[in-house]
Amino acid sequence: MEALTETLQHLIDPDWIMKNGGLYLVLLILFTETGVIIGFFLPGDPLLFISGMIMASADETPYPFTNQVLNLPFWMALFAGSTILGNFFGYWFGYKFKHLVNRKEDTWFLKRKHVQTAHDFYVKRGGFAIAIARFLPIVRTFAPIIAGAVEMNFKKFAFYNVVGAIVWVGSITSLGYALGDNPWVKTNLEYILIGLVLIVTTPVIIKLFKKKEDPLTI
Repeated sequence: MEALTETLQHLIDPDWIMKNGGLYLVLLILFTETGVIIGFFLPGDPLLFISGMIMASADETPYPFTNQVLNLPFWMALFAGSTILGNFFGYWFGYKFKHLVNRKEDTWFLKRKHVQTAHDFYVKRGGFAIAIARFLPIVRTFAPIIAGAVEMNFKKFAFYNVVGAIVWVGSITSLGYALGDNPWVKTNLEYILIGLVLIVTTPVIIKLFKKKEDPLTI
């Protein structure tokens, strides 16, 4: 547990990220968190925000362009592509190994409570769950796996996958870029990241607890 906590602390440290793979490391983490079961604990929202900060405030532009404004859409496209591929992998895993996803017992890599949370969210929101799940930690890892396990229409899944990736990556990375050169933001980064997660997830959670139920659409 201590090692995990230390790892998470590193992943919200811009200097550590740049010294250990830079934005290429972020690409790998985003892929893992958005479709690989073991990646549910990874901090996708903070990483996108910090990546925007890095692009805005790095002494040397974080490749490949010398113009920071060009680097922003370039990396956002790569980030979105990474999470889209992550969701496709999750869908494939859920479809291929539905017998593991649907089993009642916990395994060392698959906790039933995480699967059930994602399943309930999917049942309530249908196809739209794939897009909106991007803004919910843990759920965004398991939602595509559940979609594959229940054999959601692949074309519909692909549509919501792409839309969700563009909105999630575009909004949070742009926010980090806009605030990245602000001295107060740099000094209070941990509080900013906590606030970001709350701002991003609270509206979705509140909506989930409303009594009005949406019809299931698969």
